[in-house]
Amino acid sequence: MATRDALHFPATQAQQLDPYIALPSSPIPSKPFVTLTFATSLDSQLSLAPGVQTALSGPKSKAMTHYLRSKHDAILVGVGTAIADDPSLNCRMEGVGGYGGEGVVGQPRPVVVDPKGRWEFTAESKVMKLAKEGKGKPPWLVTRAVIDKEKRTLLESVGGKVFQMHSQSTSSVPWRDILEELARAGIQSIMVEGGGMVINNLLSVENFNLVDSVIVTIAPIWLGKGGVQVCPAARLEDGQRLPVGRLTDVKWVSLGEDVVLCGRPKGE
Repeated sequence: MATRDALHFPATQAQQLDPYIALPSSPIPSKPFVTLTFATSLDSQLSLAPGVQTALSGPKSKAMTHYLRSKHDAILVGVGTAIADDPSLNCRMEGVGGYGGEGVVGQPRPVVVDPKGRWEFTAESKVMKLAKEGKGKPPWLVTRAVIDKEKRTLLESVGGKVFQMHSQSTSSVPWRDILEELARAGIQSIMVEGGGMVINNLLSVENFNLVDSVIVTIAPIWLGKGGVQVCPAARLEDGQRLPVGRLTDVKWVSLGEDVVLCGRPKGE
Protein backbone atom coordinates (compact mmCIF):
# COMPACT_ATOMS: atom_id res chain seq x y z
CA MET A 1 0.00 0.00 0.00
CA ALA A 2 1.47 3.36 -1.09
CA THR A 3 1.91 6.16 1.44
CA ARG A 4 0.02 9.43 1.16
CA ASP A 5 3.02 11.35 -0.19
CA ALA A 6 3.78 8.82 -2.95
CA LEU A 7 3.93 10.22 -6.50
CA HIS A 8 2.59 8.88 -9.78
CA PHE A 9 4.11 9.41 -13.24
CA PRO A 10 2.01 8.27 -16.22
CA ALA A 11 3.41 5.42 -18.33
CA THR A 12 2.75 7.35 -21.55
CA GLN A 13 5.11 10.11 -20.41
CA ALA A 14 7.64 7.70 -18.94
CA GLN A 15 7.96 5.96 -22.31
CA GLN A 16 9.20 9.20 -23.86
CA LEU A 17 12.05 9.40 -21.34
CA ASP A 18 13.02 5.74 -21.13
CA PRO A 19 15.32 5.73 -24.22
CA TYR A 20 17.49 8.38 -22.55
CA ILE A 21 18.05 6.43 -19.34
CA ALA A 22 18.48 2.95 -20.80
CA LEU A 23 21.76 1.25 -20.08
CA PRO A 24 23.73 0.30 -23.20
CA SER A 25 23.78 -3.39 -24.10
CA SER A 26 27.48 -3.53 -23.26
CA PRO A 27 28.05 -1.05 -20.42
CA ILE A 28 31.58 0.20 -19.83
CA PRO A 29 32.55 -1.45 -16.53
CA SER A 30 34.91 1.37 -15.61
CA LYS A 31 32.13 3.89 -15.00
CA PRO A 32 28.36 4.03 -14.44
CA PHE A 33 25.86 5.32 -16.99
CA VAL A 34 25.64 9.02 -16.11
CA THR A 35 22.43 11.03 -16.49
CA LEU A 36 22.82 14.75 -15.83
CA THR A 37 19.48 16.32 -14.92
CA PHE A 38 18.41 19.63 -13.46
CA ALA A 39 15.71 22.32 -13.59
CA THR A 40 16.51 25.75 -14.96
CA SER A 41 14.81 29.07 -15.62
CA LEU A 42 14.56 30.68 -19.06
CA ASP A 43 17.78 32.57 -18.27
CA SER A 44 19.64 29.35 -17.39
CA GLN A 45 19.54 29.95 -13.66
CA LEU A 46 19.30 27.18 -11.08
CA SER A 47 18.46 29.49 -8.18
CA LEU A 48 17.98 33.16 -7.32
CA ALA A 49 21.34 33.31 -5.54
CA PRO A 50 24.02 30.95 -4.24
CA GLY A 51 22.69 28.96 -1.30
CA VAL A 52 19.08 30.02 -1.91
CA GLN A 53 16.66 27.14 -2.50
CA THR A 54 14.47 28.08 -5.47
CA ALA A 55 11.49 26.02 -6.60
CA LEU A 56 11.33 25.82 -10.40
CA SER A 57 9.71 22.51 -11.38
CA GLY A 58 5.95 22.15 -11.59
CA PRO A 59 4.17 19.12 -10.07
CA LYS A 60 4.36 17.03 -13.27
CA SER A 61 8.08 17.57 -13.82
CA LYS A 62 8.73 17.00 -10.12
CA ALA A 63 7.03 13.60 -10.45
CA MET A 64 9.25 12.99 -13.49
CA THR A 65 12.33 13.63 -11.35
CA HIS A 66 11.26 10.96 -8.89
CA TYR A 67 10.55 8.58 -11.76
CA LEU A 68 14.09 9.13 -13.03
CA ARG A 69 15.44 8.50 -9.53
CA SER A 70 13.66 5.15 -9.47
CA LYS A 71 15.51 4.13 -12.63
CA HIS A 72 19.03 4.82 -11.37
CA ASP A 73 21.22 3.02 -8.85
CA ALA A 74 22.40 6.27 -7.29
CA ILE A 75 21.63 9.99 -7.10
CA LEU A 76 24.55 12.40 -6.74
CA VAL A 77 24.77 15.99 -5.53
CA GLY A 78 27.60 18.28 -4.55
CA VAL A 79 28.22 19.48 -1.02
CA GLY A 80 26.83 22.94 -1.80
CA THR A 81 23.41 21.45 -2.52
CA ALA A 82 23.62 19.22 0.56
CA ILE A 83 24.32 22.26 2.76
CA ALA A 84 21.83 24.68 1.17
CA ASP A 85 18.86 22.38 0.64
CA ASP A 86 19.19 19.55 3.18
CA PRO A 87 17.83 17.32 0.38
CA SER A 88 16.01 14.05 0.91
CA LEU A 89 17.81 12.32 -1.99
CA ASN A 90 15.23 9.55 -2.11
CA CYS A 91 12.46 8.46 -4.46
CA ARG A 92 8.76 8.89 -3.68
CA MET A 93 7.35 7.01 -6.67
CA GLU A 94 4.47 4.77 -5.72
CA GLY A 95 5.61 1.17 -5.61
CA VAL A 96 9.25 1.71 -4.63
CA GLY A 97 10.56 0.69 -1.23
CA GLY A 98 9.10 2.82 1.54
CA TYR A 99 6.25 3.96 -0.69
CA GLY A 100 4.33 0.74 -1.21
CA GLY A 101 7.24 -1.50 -2.13
CA GLU A 102 9.39 -3.85 -0.06
CA GLY A 103 12.45 -2.70 1.83
CA VAL A 104 14.31 -0.04 -0.14
CA VAL A 105 13.87 -1.72 -3.53
CA GLY A 106 13.88 0.96 -6.24
CA GLN A 107 15.45 3.58 -4.00
CA PRO A 108 18.62 5.24 -5.36
CA ARG A 109 21.78 5.40 -3.30
CA PRO A 110 22.40 9.01 -2.14
CA VAL A 111 25.95 10.15 -2.95
CA VAL A 112 27.34 13.48 -1.72
CA VAL A 113 30.58 14.71 -3.27
CA ASP A 114 32.34 16.76 -0.60
CA PRO A 115 36.05 17.19 -1.44
CA LYS A 116 36.91 19.32 1.61
CA GLY A 117 34.62 17.70 4.19
CA ARG A 118 32.27 20.69 4.61
CA TRP A 119 28.99 18.78 4.99
CA GLU A 120 27.96 19.02 8.66
CA PHE A 121 25.17 16.43 8.58
CA THR A 122 23.39 15.39 11.76
CA ALA A 123 20.99 12.65 12.83
CA GLU A 124 18.20 15.09 11.91
CA SER A 125 19.37 15.64 8.31
CA LYS A 126 16.62 14.47 5.95
CA VAL A 127 18.75 11.87 4.19
CA MET A 128 19.75 10.35 7.54
CA LYS A 129 16.19 10.29 8.91
CA LEU A 130 14.82 8.68 5.74
CA ALA A 131 17.48 5.97 5.92
CA LYS A 132 16.42 5.21 9.50
CA GLU A 133 12.74 5.14 8.50
CA GLY A 134 13.36 2.76 5.59
CA LYS A 135 12.29 5.36 3.04
CA GLY A 136 15.70 5.79 1.47
CA LYS A 137 19.10 4.15 1.29
CA PRO A 138 21.92 5.26 3.61
CA PRO A 139 24.13 7.98 2.06
CA TRP A 140 27.66 7.62 0.75
CA LEU A 141 30.11 10.48 1.24
CA VAL A 142 32.91 10.97 -1.31
CA THR A 143 35.73 13.14 0.00
CA ARG A 144 39.43 13.92 -0.06
CA ALA A 145 39.31 15.26 3.50
CA VAL A 146 39.85 13.37 6.73
CA ILE A 147 36.42 12.78 8.25
CA ASP A 148 36.45 12.85 12.03
CA LYS A 149 35.43 9.77 13.98
CA GLU A 150 32.15 11.24 15.27
CA LYS A 151 30.84 12.06 11.77
CA ARG A 152 32.01 8.75 10.37
CA THR A 153 30.33 6.84 13.22
CA LEU A 154 27.07 8.74 12.71
CA LEU A 155 27.09 7.99 8.99
CA GLU A 156 27.88 4.33 9.53
CA SER A 157 25.17 4.03 12.23
CA VAL A 158 22.50 4.23 9.51
CA GLY A 159 24.48 2.05 7.08
CA GLY A 160 26.29 4.87 5.27
CA LYS A 161 29.86 4.86 4.07
CA VAL A 162 32.80 7.21 3.50
CA PHE A 163 34.72 6.92 0.24
CA GLN A 164 38.16 8.38 0.86
CA MET A 165 39.56 9.53 -2.48
CA HIS A 166 43.33 9.48 -2.97
CA SER A 167 43.31 10.62 -6.58
CA GLN A 168 46.46 11.98 -8.19
CA SER A 169 44.30 14.16 -10.43
CA THR A 170 45.00 17.90 -10.22
CA SER A 171 41.33 18.64 -10.89
CA SER A 172 39.36 20.12 -7.97
CA VAL A 173 36.91 17.24 -8.38
CA PRO A 174 38.38 14.11 -10.04
CA TRP A 175 35.17 12.98 -11.73
CA ARG A 176 36.60 10.06 -13.66
CA ASP A 177 38.18 8.64 -10.51
CA ILE A 178 34.96 9.15 -8.54
CA LEU A 179 32.84 7.42 -11.17
CA GLU A 180 35.28 4.53 -11.43
CA GLU A 181 35.20 4.10 -7.64
CA LEU A 182 31.39 4.08 -7.63
CA ALA A 183 31.39 1.52 -10.45
CA ARG A 184 33.64 -0.75 -8.37
CA ALA A 185 31.11 -0.38 -5.54
CA GLY A 186 28.39 -1.77 -7.81
CA ILE A 187 26.78 1.43 -9.13
CA GLN A 188 25.81 0.86 -12.79
CA SER A 189 23.78 4.04 -13.31
CA ILE A 190 23.88 7.40 -11.57
CA MET A 191 21.66 10.46 -11.76
CA VAL A 192 23.52 13.72 -11.17
CA GLU A 193 21.20 16.49 -9.93
CA GLY A 194 23.44 19.38 -8.96
CA GLY A 195 24.22 21.92 -7.88
CA GLY A 196 25.77 24.58 -10.06
CA MET A 197 29.41 23.67 -9.52
CA VAL A 198 28.79 19.99 -10.23
CA ILE A 199 26.69 20.65 -13.35
CA ASN A 200 29.09 23.18 -14.88
CA ASN A 201 32.06 20.98 -14.03
CA LEU A 202 30.56 17.94 -15.76
CA LEU A 203 29.63 20.04 -18.80
CA SER A 204 33.20 21.29 -19.16
CA VAL A 205 35.42 20.12 -22.01
CA GLU A 206 37.41 17.91 -19.62
CA ASN A 207 34.39 15.96 -18.39
CA PHE A 208 31.80 16.25 -21.16
CA ASN A 209 32.53 12.73 -22.42
CA LEU A 210 31.69 11.26 -18.98
CA VAL A 211 28.01 12.22 -19.35
CA ASP A 212 25.79 9.79 -21.27
CA SER A 213 22.45 11.59 -21.14
CA VAL A 214 21.11 15.05 -20.31
CA ILE A 215 17.53 15.74 -19.16
CA VAL A 216 16.75 19.39 -18.42
CA THR A 217 13.48 20.81 -17.13
CA ILE A 218 12.94 24.37 -18.37
CA ALA A 219 10.50 26.42 -16.29
CA PRO A 220 8.67 29.42 -17.83
CA ILE A 221 10.30 32.00 -15.55
CA TRP A 222 13.19 34.45 -15.60
CA LEU A 223 15.10 34.75 -12.32
CA GLY A 224 17.34 37.68 -13.27
CA LYS A 225 21.04 38.38 -12.88
CA GLY A 226 22.92 37.27 -9.81
CA GLY A 227 21.66 33.73 -9.66
CA VAL A 228 23.46 30.40 -10.04
CA GLN A 229 23.82 29.92 -13.78
CA VAL A 230 24.40 26.85 -15.92
CA CYS A 231 27.34 27.99 -18.02
CA PRO A 232 30.42 25.73 -18.32
CA ALA A 233 33.88 27.18 -18.74
CA ALA A 234 34.74 28.36 -22.23
CA ARG A 235 36.67 26.12 -24.61
CA LEU A 236 39.74 27.79 -26.10
CA GLU A 237 41.99 26.25 -28.74
CA ASP A 238 44.86 28.16 -30.35
CA GLY A 239 43.42 31.35 -28.94
CA GLN A 240 40.04 30.79 -30.54
CA ARG A 241 36.81 30.29 -28.66
CA LEU A 242 34.88 27.16 -29.67
CA PRO A 243 31.65 25.48 -28.52
CA VAL A 244 32.05 23.18 -25.54
CA GLY A 245 29.62 20.58 -26.90
CA ARG A 246 26.06 20.01 -28.00
CA LEU A 247 23.25 17.52 -27.63
CA THR A 248 22.16 15.09 -30.32
CA ASP A 249 19.12 12.81 -30.66
CA VAL A 250 17.11 15.60 -29.02
CA LYS A 251 13.52 15.28 -27.83
CA TRP A 252 11.25 17.90 -26.24
CA VAL A 253 8.58 16.74 -23.80
CA SER A 254 5.83 18.99 -22.47
CA LEU A 255 4.94 18.46 -18.79
CA GLY A 256 2.34 20.91 -17.54
CA GLU A 257 3.78 24.41 -17.92
CA ASP A 258 7.35 23.07 -18.09
CA VAL A 259 9.26 21.74 -21.08
CA VAL A 260 11.76 18.91 -20.70
CA LEU A 261 14.75 18.68 -23.04
CA CYS A 262 16.30 15.24 -23.49
CA GLY A 263 19.46 14.56 -25.44
CA ARG A 264 22.78 12.78 -25.63
CA PRO A 265 26.04 14.74 -25.37
CA LYS A 266 28.12 15.07 -28.50
CA GLY A 267 31.58 16.57 -28.30
CA GLU A 268 32.38 19.32 -30.77
